[in-house]
Amino acid sequence: MKHVLAALLVLAAGPAAAAKLSLAEISRYLNGLSTAEAAFTQMNADGSVSEGRVLIQRPGRMRFEYTPDATLVLASGGQLAIFDPKSNQPPEQYPLSKTPLNLILGKDIDLTRAKMVVGHAEDGPLTTVIAQDPDHPEYGTLTLAFSADPLALRQWTVTDETGNRTTVVLDDLKTGGKFQPSAFSISYEVNRRGLN
Repeated sequence: MKHVLAALLVLAAGPAAAAKLSLAEISRYLNGLSTAEAAFTQMNADGSVSEGRVLIQRPGRMRFEYTPDATLVLASGGQLAIFDPKSNQPPEQYPLSKTPLNLILGKDIDLTRAKMVVGHAEDGPLTTVIAQDPDHPEYGTLTLAFSADPLALRQWTVTDETGNRTTVVLDDLKTGGKFQPSAFSISYEVNRRGLN
């Protein structure tokens, strides 16, 4: 979980600053994001760097494919499953609702909801939003960074309940693709790897 859950977006920023995006604009963008795909670079809490590809299918599904070690993290069916290629054991699983990633995978995102956003700022060309589960702030926070023109998710940082931070920086996010249902199926992956 430590290696996967923390994600902040790092962007090679241009010199121009953009106007701060409103929480309503960002909520509309996230709710309109049905599928997306991007290569990513991840800065882990221990200082190491990972790379890979992420697939997003809202609501509720995300797939992180890490290279070259073939670690796989799936969010699906309300669970977050971490497949370790060096293990012949079933994946570690956690309730997605207890992770900050749940904040962008939910069905109806409303960042204007009371106590959900604990930070909202302009950072050069990016607008950053720090969000938490208002009912369970102890689950950690998710810091999202967006460009304004075009409006796009550029990076995120997960700060877990222990304070560990993981930042994920996205290459260009391609939206509107189609994925096979098996891409997000934990049981399919368990069977494919012979872990049952």
